[in-house]
Amino acid sequence: MAKRAVTMDKLVALCKNRGIIFPGSEIYGGMGNTWDYGPVGVEIKNNIKRAWWKRFVQESENSYGVDAAILMNSRVWEASGHTTSFNDPKMDCKECKSRHRADTLIEAHSKGKVNPDTMTNEEMEAYINEHHVCCPICGKFNWTGIRTFNLMFETSRGVTDENQSKIYLRPETAQGEFVNFLNVQRSTRAKVPFGIAQIGKAFRNEITPGNFIFRTIEFEQMEHQWFCKEGTDLDYYAEYKQRAWQFLVDLGFDEAHLRFHDHDKLAHYARAACDIQYEYPMGWSELNGIHNRTDYDLSRHQEYSGKSLTYVDPVSGERYIPYVIEYSIGADRLMLAVLSEAYDEETLENGETRVVLHLHPALAAYKAAVLPLQKNLAPQAKEILATLKKILPVTYDEAGSIGKRYRRQDEIGTPFCITVDFDTLQDGTVTVRERDSMQQIRLPAAELSAYLLEKTAF
Repeated sequence: MAKRAVTMDKLVALCKNRGIIFPGSEIYGGMGNTWDYGPVGVEIKNNIKRAWWKRFVQESENSYGVDAAILMNSRVWEASGHTTSFNDPKMDCKECKSRHRADTLIEAHSKGKVNPDTMTNEEMEAYINEHHVCCPICGKFNWTGIRTFNLMFETSRGVTDENQSKIYLRPETAQGEFVNFLNVQRSTRAKVPFGIAQIGKAFRNEITPGNFIFRTIEFEQMEHQWFCKEGTDLDYYAEYKQRAWQFLVDLGFDEAHLRFHDHDKLAHYARAACDIQYEYPMGWSELNGIHNRTDYDLSRHQEYSGKSLTYVDPVSGERYIPYVIEYSIGADRLMLAVLSEAYDEETLENGETRVVLHLHPALAAYKAAVLPLQKNLAPQAKEILATLKKILPVTYDEAGSIGKRYRRQDEIGTPFCITVDFDTLQDGTVTVRERDSMQQIRLPAAELSAYLLEKTAF
């Protein structure tokens, strides 16, 4: 396999220079592992979310969306187990005072050959001591023992100190789908099996390894919960593994950069679980997860809320609590994978190197850029721009040579450039340049909308 051109440093630089992603709070010195999406990045990320929603909600026969509140009754997190078991194993370096996850230290030291998910805290601590795993910051070997820290951000609700109650920023979006199971089922008259999907922000107070937007304290999840009858769950689990894989392939991922990873150690509520891993610039790591969660979630919420979450089959009258197949993928993590997969450096015939993002056209921030060959053609170019903007997201650029303008659009993944030249004044045609092949065709300006809609659909 040919060596890939992408590195994390190149991606970070490109993202900042081209308005894709900026460091959070940068003018104040930043805030660790927070990132702001710029004008180009927000469009790409929104397109990723639209493509996911189209595939798993719009095109699904029996799936429905929700947008649940970020702040939830604290009893939700007692029922889900987050208040007691949502912890990370942390160790402090006594020399430089930095804090690290023990499992991350082991993964890095063993280069992924040792899976700490199967180890207890005592076993992880013993491994670190036996293999003399040093602090990645200062290089010293002087650790505290492992301590567990809850990952949820706490806040409080109340006007006065005496009237405050503890609440949490949600660490995952899934619970909003579970607590709305009956609301969605009754209001839509959905019959099991059916799905509930959500895209939303979640927050985790965890130490992150600094791999750009791979793991951040504030992130966006895209989740789909499929409610089904026990006995059909394993078939649906297998189906969702393939659907999740095919979605990535359809976005343009090379299957050689993807692999399934079945969990060696299952959560107590899970019947089966796996990840689809992607070969990021920093190595293989989780992109999304598919889990058979059994009837654990609905049963727990029924127990803690005192409200029946039993489904009644309208035909047979059978009563049961459905099993859940969960498909979860981070929008930010997928964004990083999309950028990594799309990034390329090509050597041209004249010896120059062009940087190009080979984004699926449906994901590109702009479907086309309108470029007047000279500035005195701007009125005609802007007339075409105004027509296209009513149909598709397009951009405009008249600064610099046409070659430099092509390169700027290549770097943000714009699939088509439309050049307005003097022939446009005579016959109403324009030059359409395709990003990947750099081939050009002449096309009547009146046909541009239909052409671009066809070429950029997902």
